Amino acid sequence: MSIHAALHHVTHYRYDRPVQLGPQVVRLRPAPHCRSRIISYSLKIEPAQHFINWQQDPFANWQARLVFPDKTTEFKVTVDLVAEMAVYNPFDFFLEPGAEQFPFDYDPLLKEELAPYLARAPQGDLFNHYVAGIDRSPQRTIDFLVGLNQRLQHDIGYLIRLEPGVQTPEQTLHKASGSCRDSGWLLVQLLRHCGLAARFVSGYLIQLKADQKSLDGPSGTEVDFTDLHAWAEVYLPGAGWVGLDPTSGLLAGEGHIPLACTPQPSGAAPIEGLVDDARVEFRHDMAVTRIHESPRVTLPYSDAQWADILQLGDAVDLQLQADDVRLTMGASPPSSASTTATGRSGTPPRWAPPSACSRSTCCTA
Repeated sequence: MSIHAALHHVTHYRYDRPVQLGPQVVRLRPAPHCRSRIISYSLKIEPAQHFINWQQDPFANWQARLVFPDKTTEFKVTVDLVAEMAVYNPFDFFLEPGAEQFPFDYDPLLKEELAPYLARAPQGDLFNHYVAGIDRSPQRTIDFLVGLNQRLQHDIGYLIRLEPGVQTPEQTLHKASGSCRDSGWLLVQLLRHCGLAARFVSGYLIQLKADQKSLDGPSGTEVDFTDLHAWAEVYLPGAGWVGLDPTSGLLAGEGHIPLACTPQPSGAAPIEGLVDDARVEFRHDMAVTRIHESPRVTLPYSDAQWADILQLGDAVDLQLQADDVRLTMGASPPSSASTTATGRSGTPPRWAPPSACSRSTCCTA
């Protein structure tokens, strides 16, 4: 049971005069570790005169490096992808025995490999006070992570912030609010100060309207919706990278499509590059469309679909009758000698109704 959702994303820059674009790096392709299946993907760049080179950064994220030989008055990036929105359980993973209880230590070699994701940025008094208030007594690791994620969702108000860049954890705690990227970066630093490797994630979030309203708690979005989003991932031995979304207080699900996962937010910018000085007009459009839906308990076939199914069944029955296809029961198959050139038996056996059937002679025990 799944839904195929088509995501359309346009980023458009218009300049008031011809400008020379420096090399541009576009990080808008789903990461290799994306758990939701990506059925199709396309990236269209304007102006058409450009060179593109697909690369993977040191953290295995896809990035397109663009070079423009001529000056231009616009720069447009269009992404189209189709994702299979099949529900999966974000808690469906196993932990190594040594990591089942928090706190735990990484093996020395693994800790060395995770060094970039354990780096702690200098923080202020508010951050240190917040860390001191985190319960780090022995407990199940998953309980610790869920509790910290939900606490952050409760303590930090979500807002749409149009200013560029990411707030420092100190700023986010002082304001008690921030965008998804601010909360995500705060969670990364909190996890690192608790001894857990964590990374910043930039990606797409697809939210689809639920078939039925929830009987317990919020039902979610009232319309199908998509946007650029940010969250965090923590590394757990045995499970690998596990996504945590402090904006919602939930673990990352099928609607979270990672694009770039890096130790620092600066390495996950969707589009990065240099351009000549100019006045710019910026436009950003995103949309999601359902292009396929499997019938399910909460959204079965509609009356119109049932009518089409019944009409097809009637057509099949008429074709079977026209071809003289019959159901037989309890008779021996016709011999080749009694078969005509058309392939039909000269005297085809007829089906006996249940009242004429003897269990001991024509039905299996």
